[in-house]
Amino acid sequence: MSLNVPNILSLFRIVAAPFLLLTGWFGLPAGFFTLFGLMLLSDAADGYVARKTGQTSEFGAKLDSYGDMTVYLTTPLAAWWLWPDIIKEELPYIITVVGVYLLPAFFSFAKFGRIASYHTWSAKISAVLISIGIVLLFGFHDNRLFHLSICFVILEAIENITITFLLPKPEINVHSVWHLLKERR
Repeated sequence: MSLNVPNILSLFRIVAAPFLLLTGWFGLPAGFFTLFGLMLLSDAADGYVARKTGQTSEFGAKLDSYGDMTVYLTTPLAAWWLWPDIIKEELPYIITVVGVYLLPAFFSFAKFGRIASYHTWSAKISAVLISIGIVLLFGFHDNRLFHLSICFVILEAIENITITFLLPKPEINVHSVWHLLKERR
């Protein structure tokens, strides 16, 4: 295990997750938005810093994926405690997005015995869209981008599952199905 800056940024999300839950439990929406924002910044920064400093690694890619998963799993629960009425209204969408985020992990685990760390471009786009959608949903009661972003999350899941089926062994940092197919030629 290497504790370099990118890995610390990824680890931050894992460590921050219980505190995100506490912001919900104690009814602290400002704390939720602050910590959620910091978690998103760490997600945006870890891969960039790793590439720029030459500190990419399989461990770092896995840690990043686990950090992402902790955000995906703790955000709905914290939000439920803070905004139960919005959660009730949006429950089918929230269940869909959580399920769709978990589905590629199940396929990867079934095939490779571990969770994939592809970090596709579609994953980056859907993460930005869903994050902004969450802020608009809970901060401004505007669900339009949140609903639209679910389409991108579904496309990302399809791409990740396709990559899993195409790969003979696990790989990290696969930009897209197109890149994978291009490399195979």
